[in-house]
This record gives sequence, structure tokens and C-alpha cells, in this order.
Amino acid sequence: MALSFETLDVHQEGAVVFADISSPPMNLLGPELVRDIVSLIQQAESDDTIQVLVFRSADREYFIAHVDLNRVAEYRQEAAKLTGEASIASLFRRISTSRLVTIAQIEGRVRAAGSEFILACDMRFAARESAIFAQFEPAFGQVPGAGGVQHLTRLLGRGRALEVLLSANDYDADLAERYGWINRALPAKELGDFVRALAHRIGAFPAAAHSAVKERVNAIALAPIEDFRHDSDLFASAVRTPEAQQRIRAAFELGLQTREGEMQLGELLAKLPQGLTR
Repeated sequence: MALSFETLDVHQEGAVVFADISSPPMNLLGPELVRDIVSLIQQAESDDTIQVLVFRSADREYFIAHVDLNRVAEYRQEAAKLTGEASIASLFRRISTSRLVTIAQIEGRVRAAGSEFILACDMRFAARESAIFAQFEPAFGQVPGAGGVQHLTRLLGRGRALEVLLSANDYDADLAERYGWINRALPAKELGDFVRALAHRIGAFPAAAHSAVKERVNAIALAPIEDFRHDSDLFASAVRTPEAQQRIRAAFELGLQTREGEMQLGELLAKLPQGLTR
């Protein structure tokens, strides 16, 4: 497979491909990153020697910050190149149903669509010292549009899913592990070796078993595509409302989509104005 991408540094080790996300200044999910994820999935699925994809970040403070709120229409069109639908919800669900085993090795912040991306992966392992998780869309009056509601409710249970979603707050790796958001939190110095060993162990087993096991687990645990489409439609309509646009503008003024401002995004969101100013 070709290993040249704009926002991914990719290398192959036998049956395992490691993809390091590198989209400065803070790994926002924009059209370039979506385009590269689509291309990587397409190329990896067409290569029978590849069984496992490991996603990591070249930025130790940000895994995937969230979507680029200035380029929503553009990244939705890039997602359509894999699924035929202009929706990252469909793209992420397609990752869950891929024959490939996908693992997220998380260091740094992973919020909103970033969280939904790692939830779409088959397994999630995070650095105890640095990983931060959030599903902050409700702070702007929106429903998470790329699978967050579907995955978190199944993984965390109703009460904890409502806590995470309605608080729109940051959660560290230890609490994310306790809640079931991730498989394990590990010390950063151990994380890479653990994930590499697991990926190669899985990659050494028969590929047919990977597909069969994923199909059966997905039949039980993965929401129907119609539910993902519904959430995507809700997000797309809500993001255009006057209240959402006002709150997004206020967040930009406070530092949204800047490295410094998003280091403490949970605190920033608590400062947003209440209600709609007329």
C-alpha cells in the first residue's frame, strides 16, 4: 500500500499498520484528515497482508481535538467518498464494521468527534498522565452527531452516558477507564509497548476469525446505521440554529480551536453566555 498521506505518518510492521495523526496546529478533524482516513481504510482493506490498524498521535497534547467548526461541509463531503453519505457518522460506523481490527492509542485530548472516532475503533487504550475525553456538543445545544450517543450509552450505561453528555465536561483517563469509555488506562511509558504487542498478537491470528468475531459482536453492540444517520441529521440541523451559532462564536472569542484555549476546554465552556442574546 502507498504510505504517503498529508495528515498521517504511516508505517507497516508485518500485519500491523501504525498511523500517527499529524495535523497541526492541534489535530482538528478537517477535510484533509478525513480524506486521509478514508484513503487509509480503502488501501488497508484492499491489502490482504494488513489485519490491524493502530491510530496514534504525533502530538502528545492532542489526539483529535474535535471537528474543525469552520469546515463542517468540507469534511462531510470527504467522508462521502467511502460511504456515499456526507456524514462522518457513517464513516465512523464504517470503521467499526471494517474487516480490519482498529486500535486507538490515545495521548492528549480527544473530544467531541475525536471521542466519536476512538469510540468507532474496536479498542481504546490511553495514557494515564495525558489523555482527556469529552463529548461537549450539548454545551452548544447539539446532539453528538457521529455516534457518541450510541456508543456511550451502550458502554457506560444510561446514567453515566447522561452525565458525560449533559455535563460536556473533561474526563481523565482513570475515570474514563472506570466508566468504560476506554479499555485501559496505562502509564505513558508502558502504553506504546502494550499496544504494539497486542496488535501483533492479534495480527498473527487468522483473519477470518477477526471478521467473524467482529460481525457477531457488532450484531449485539453496534447501533443500526439508521440511528447514526438520525444523530447526524440532528447535529447538522442544530449547528445552524441562532443559539448554537452564538455560543460557537462566544467560544471562539474565549479560545476555542486554539492550543492554549483548549488545554482547559471544560472550564472555557462553563463561561459561555446563558440563553440567546437578541
